[in-house]
Amino acid sequence: MFTLTDYLEDEIEIGGEIYRLNLFFDVVLRFFDLMDDDAFLNHEKISLAFDMFVETERDFDFEIKFNAVKTIVKTFIKQEDEEKQTGGNDKQLYCLKQDAQYIYASFLQEYGIDLIDQQGALRWEKFKALLSGLRDNTRFKEIVGIRAAELPKGKGAEEERKRLRKLKQIYALKKDHKTKEQELDSMFNMLAGGGK
Repeated sequence: MFTLTDYLEDEIEIGGEIYRLNLFFDVVLRFFDLMDDDAFLNHEKISLAFDMFVETERDFDFEIKFNAVKTIVKTFIKQEDEEKQTGGNDKQLYCLKQDAQYIYASFLQEYGIDLIDQQGALRWEKFKALLSGLRDNTRFKEIVGIRAAELPKGKGAEEERKRLRKLKQIYALKKDHKTKEQELDSMFNMLAGGGK
């Protein structure tokens, strides 16, 4: 949980030893890309994710890597509350990958933060807090608002309905799918059951 009174944790204990973690927003986004990449088997994804997050040259067996990655995801990375991501319904309102240019522009507009310059510096938790704090006049929030908007009803609203339908089509997400957290839970459950 993000608080203003505690330091952001950046370590994990594995086998009685402490290891530093890479929890920068760009590493987490690359992790999400890795989880979506069908070129790798799930057990390969876990091993690669472990190498991305944990600073160590030591080699661990798969079970230790699996448990470490699962702990990292559940403790540090867990996706936004479903309410925030979906707006209270089952429809996903944004995609961190597809909306990357709008997020970049909005961070620059709102905070003067160049996210490219912040790679390897800005923690995931801070990125999430700043993303949720963007004002409605930023490009990202405008697009999320278009996706969430209900089509107006009634006589005399035909033009507005037509305009909003066109905007929804322009800014539609490529695919409506489960949240990242649901996808990761599904993969962890399958791997825990012995699937690869």
